Amino acid sequence: MIELQEIEKVYQSKHQKVVGVDNVSLNVNKGEVYGIVGYSGAGKSTLLRCMNILERPTSGAVLVGGVNLLTLPPKALRTARQSIGMIFQGFYLVASKTVFENVAFALKAAGIDKASRKNRVVELLELVGLSDKINHYPAQLSGGQKQRVSIARALANNPKVLLCDEATSSLDPSTTKSILALLKKINKELGITIVVITHEMEVVKEICQRCAVMQDGRIIEEGPVYDIFSDPKEELTKNFIETVLQFSLPEKLLESCKGTLVKLQFRGKLAEEAIVSDMMQGFQVSGNILHGKVEYIQDAPLGIFIMELNGSKEEVEKAIAYLEDRVKQVEVIQDGI
Repeated sequence: MIELQEIEKVYQSKHQKVVGVDNVSLNVNKGEVYGIVGYSGAGKSTLLRCMNILERPTSGAVLVGGVNLLTLPPKALRTARQSIGMIFQGFYLVASKTVFENVAFALKAAGIDKASRKNRVVELLELVGLSDKINHYPAQLSGGQKQRVSIARALANNPKVLLCDEATSSLDPSTTKSILALLKKINKELGITIVVITHEMEVVKEICQRCAVMQDGRIIEEGPVYDIFSDPKEELTKNFIETVLQFSLPEKLLESCKGTLVKLQFRGKLAEEAIVSDMMQGFQVSGNILHGKVEYIQDAPLGIFIMELNGSKEEVEKAIAYLEDRVKQVEVIQDGI
């Protein structure tokens, strides 16, 4: 649905050249939710705005539905943009207009007649759960409700693509979950391709099928979200994953442990099997789970545990070898004393 080919965006001032996006190529499949994650200044929002030519790339090609937007004349580009909705962190609602008028504005700009506009607005507000706020003004709405209006407005012209630029960054955790659930519903029921820009890995875990990690204008890692979480390659990606999984142990606990500390990662159905208990029954070792949890990513379980193994060196080594035969990743993080 979206194909970026060697996109570069350079900002040139009198005294210096700043590269915002540095030779990025990627494909977003039709009907998927694709995440782009990175810290501030990584270039992710600039890349997103290149997708609908709010930022015109310095070089490269932007294909949406097979059409290179950079080759279109102004009128054709405006028409093409109607198939690309966009929502922002700041909502950008018109304070002097009601919820109805804010959503209807996009339809009016597209030349839709008054009766059709009314029917479409009512339909959209029902979709986003705001039918009872139709005559309210933005000042009367919560942050989550404002974002729902923004989403309704972005969907007004039946877009094929929805671009989300840090759409939940200013919302509290509970409201964020509700907005992400709405975006998942829109993706599933309407089949709209969604691109999500965020600096929060929790958002990626919750809603995206695939994602890319950006740093200094480049994509440094990309793949299915489950694979990114279970086997990150780059240090930055690992840092992002740790913000969700949080598996560091207190220093005092580490100092008090006399046995061998092992970190285990279980992928898929292995996360639900009794591998650890089988290991402890099969070898002369005792174990103590110090930290552990099972996360569900795209409905597939990913289990990560840190445990202490006690016993003779030979039995502990046998137990670890047994685990390595059955578990995706086994890492000895501290040898026994």
